[in-house]
Amino acid sequence: MDWVQGIVEYIPANAALLRELTGNHLVQSILPIVFGVLIAVPLAQIARLNRPAGAAMLTASSLLYTIPSLAMFVFLPLVLGTSILSMVNVVVALTIYAVALLMRSTVDALNSIDDGVRQAAVAMGYTPLRRFLTVDLPLSVPVLIAGVRVISVTNISMVSVGALIGVPSLGRLFTDGLTRNYPEQIAVGILVTLLLALVLDLLLVLLERVLTPWTRATPARTARAAALEARTVAA
Repeated sequence: MDWVQGIVEYIPANAALLRELTGNHLVQSILPIVFGVLIAVPLAQIARLNRPAGAAMLTASSLLYTIPSLAMFVFLPLVLGTSILSMVNVVVALTIYAVALLMRSTVDALNSIDDGVRQAAVAMGYTPLRRFLTVDLPLSVPVLIAGVRVISVTNISMVSVGALIGVPSLGRLFTDGLTRNYPEQIAVGILVTLLLALVLDLLLVLLERVLTPWTRATPARTARAAALEARTVAA
């Protein structure tokens, strides 16, 4: 098949370009995830503790996510004073979308924690900040990571839109391929984008496993823990 051969020939012939565009794509995808988590988590805690403020923030986040990405990329340079071709515009826009998506899921994650666990932490003398950092946040990690995984896939896809206004990313392979009627170039862009999404998703799964070791307790370990607890109570 000629198009398969074309893809195979395109990749080594344009390796330097692919590395550059992939690097730009990753920067514009990962930074908004990091910033989004850092912003959304404290906002979600505020929303959980203050219901009127929480309702307003959740409504605002839903409205922000309805703004078309291309319009956001074009509008932000006017607000930030950056060049229309700056990657900063894409990073800021995707951070806004990340916060908008994470807010509700993070609030739900924090609300799902058993109040008995929180009360036990208070009884042990935990301050609100310490309880949040050492109890609430760790227990919400599985749901939080699930939301981040959705955002990672969304970001990998949305970064390509920036190529329409000249921001360098793998989207350039789509725009150039369309202009030059070069389907093999478009196919390579799709393949690399899918690969990035898969790798990033696998890394997030690994991160969740590292941050939540208690979820991997084996039945034997669980039984030993129960037996130890029973002996402690009996004593």
